[in-house]
Amino acid sequence: MTVIIQNDQLIAKIAEHGAELISLQSKEHNLEYIWQGDPEFWGRHAPVLFPFVGRLKNDEYMYQGKTYSMGQHGFARDMDFEVIEQGPEQASFLLKSTPETKKNYPFDFELVITYELGGDGITVHYQVENVGEEEMYFSIGGHPAFNVPLEEGLSFDDFYLAFSPRKSRLRLPLTGPYIDLDQRTLGQTNTNLALDRELFDQDALVFETKGLNAYSIRSEKSRHSVTLSYKDMPYVGIWSPYPKEAPFVCIEPWCGIADTVNSNGSLMEKVGINQLGAHEIFQTKYSITVK
Repeated sequence: MTVIIQNDQLIAKIAEHGAELISLQSKEHNLEYIWQGDPEFWGRHAPVLFPFVGRLKNDEYMYQGKTYSMGQHGFARDMDFEVIEQGPEQASFLLKSTPETKKNYPFDFELVITYELGGDGITVHYQVENVGEEEMYFSIGGHPAFNVPLEEGLSFDDFYLAFSPRKSRLRLPLTGPYIDLDQRTLGQTNTNLALDRELFDQDALVFETKGLNAYSIRSEKSRHSVTLSYKDMPYVGIWSPYPKEAPFVCIEPWCGIADTVNSNGSLMEKVGINQLGAHEIFQTKYSITVK
């Protein structure tokens, strides 16, 4: 089932399956900003990544002497959420732990995803609650894919990435699917970055981030653009599948990252993992604005 919310400028559609944003359209321009999931390139739109971001070594981790299996980006994106609130411009979706989820992730949790329209944008709120009695370890992140080009008659190469603030950020290279901390370097995010396929020949560009950050997809040949912004999420990934000529780019705000090359598999020692005490709540959010 699909939930529809709208305001004077935008209409958004969210699937109950995965609580995934599957459409964000401008009413004025009849323009779709979200990638429509053609499986020839990538069959998703904007999945929620929970309880892990990225890939675990051997798709497994260890916690309290036991080994658990978990696929890339966790299980939330492949589960049905419950709609717990819906208004004209806002909708909230709930996922709870179950005996099934605890086979692979031994924590009691409630995950609420809220989509809220406002003016020319949409804000995505994440709330993770530890409803158990022991410390909980998790990651969470977004994976929204944006159409590039944003309008007919233009090409992928006509667009560029703009960074705000315009400053260098620490880049975390990937070796295969894993973060290689030993190869960290300063990324040139202090200037615009032209989009071309070769940018992604080593998979995603991953950066450490602090404070307020914004990333825009723009073109000198178009008045249309899309910007993703957030405050105090520690990582961002930028990705398009290589060498496919896929007509989209993902801008992915993360609280957590893939295992490192040198990871020992221990959940409690995982780089970038978040901890949540019994009955504590974690909240974060990011926004998408469009022109």
